[in-house]
Amino acid sequence: MKLVNVLKIAVATMLLAPALEGAAAEGKWVTMSGSFNGWRQVGDANWRIEGGEFVADKGNGHLVMQESFTDFHITAEFFASDGKANSGIYFHIENPDKITDDTAYEANIIDERPDQTGRTGGIPHYGPPSQIVNAGGKWNTYDITVQGDHIVLVINGIKTVDIHDSTHKSGPISLQYAAGVIKFRNIQLMKL
Repeated sequence: MKLVNVLKIAVATMLLAPALEGAAAEGKWVTMSGSFNGWRQVGDANWRIEGGEFVADKGNGHLVMQESFTDFHITAEFFASDGKANSGIYFHIENPDKITDDTAYEANIIDERPDQTGRTGGIPHYGPPSQIVNAGGKWNTYDITVQGDHIVLVINGIKTVDIHDSTHKSGPISLQYAAGVIKFRNIQLMKL
């Protein structure tokens, strides 16, 4: 192979690599934090990156992955400033421009929610948490697995939801900001 062709391939690979950085691959973990590559903002939350973490503390809105998913496994560390901080990881979003807990599943983050069946560790309208896990004021880990109609949430090593539901079949994943100070880091995603 001529040196010119080798150089063309090398340049093309370097140009394409950033575009592939945020794309999830089947059976392979992909990091989805530390950069806005692969994400878009919906709403007016003031999402920014500080020390490799997604951070928001004003407004209301979502960071939405540009790709849609059916079966997946995602892990994410999150910090919620206190029990009233309000956030969540939404998935199988039907309309990424108008995201609600009626049009997607939400792995919720809000300890002091008036309806405790949808509190931290639960999925509002679909799966109340089996145990109380308070997330406010510390770093926590969400581990979410979706295969077919089987949805499992694990927070800080505690399985809080294990349900079968097929209301929402596929769609993007998002990080929500609604109140308090919210931070996400070490987001790892794998298509199943």
